[in-house]
Amino acid sequence: MNLAVTLAGWAAAGALLAAYALVSIGRLSGAGRPFQALNLLGAAGLMLNSAEHRAWPSVALNGIWILIGLATLTGLTSARRSNAAAPSLQ
Repeated sequence: MNLAVTLAGWAAAGALLAAYALVSIGRLSGAGRPFQALNLLGAAGLMLNSAEHRAWPSVALNGIWILIGLATLTGLTSARRSNAAAPSLQ
């Protein structure tokens, strides 16, 4: 077994647990970039670890998780740019 992949899997699990815990205790917003980034990193690490172990359902799940995270981050970035470009009504 590849030690780097094992460590990536553990770090990824930690990132996902941290994201969940921080949202649960109100320290992060579920709609915010930090939460989405932690989820994205966690899913990527678990996908890598799952592929190493040939756990294909987990690879597929985490691949979809990554796509959702990327789409959400893209949407947050677009909304932020739109808000920055909008003229103030005050």
